[in-house]
Amino acid sequence: MAHGEVIGELPGEILEFEDYVRARQDVLLRSARRLVPDPVDAQDLLQTALVRTFGRWDGIADKRLADAYLRRVMINTRTEWWRARKLEEVPTEQLPDASVDDGTEQHADRALLMDILTVLAPKQRSVVVLRHWEQMSTEETAAALGMSAGTVKSTLHRALARLREELESRDLDARALEREERERCAA
Repeated sequence: MAHGEVIGELPGEILEFEDYVRARQDVLLRSARRLVPDPVDAQDLLQTALVRTFGRWDGIADKRLADAYLRRVMINTRTEWWRARKLEEVPTEQLPDASVDDGTEQHADRALLMDILTVLAPKQRSVVVLRHWEQMSTEETAAALGMSAGTVKSTLHRALARLREELESRDLDARALEREERERCAA
């Protein structure tokens, strides 16, 4: 009889999880897109996190915390992927320009921001995404990432300083290119 009860509960858990995913998939995909720059990788990240979360769904007592749990799984998964990747990147003095398909300022700003986020270490990127995009408090971010509030603050401070440096560097590069273009056209 106990075996039948477990089987009887399973479809309910599946339906509950399916309802959760249906209701939250857009928000969760946006979170994944902020963690990895490539849209296809973001979909893979979310799918992997959903599979891992489903296996532990019955262990999440307070389903209101499911988003936080799933974001943590996405961060851990992204970190695993990052550690496992083959080092195919070659450090350079200058980063390539970010390409923008549609030309609108909003998309250009977003593309630049997503591109600039890639200069951050995974831990820094996670803190920036959770604090500024997900608008989590310092304490919520600390809990989600398993670190102290002080570590979140110092990591965020260093990450924002690094982003400022990168923006300033790119701005100087853009001004130099504009100056060269004006001089070339004037000649």
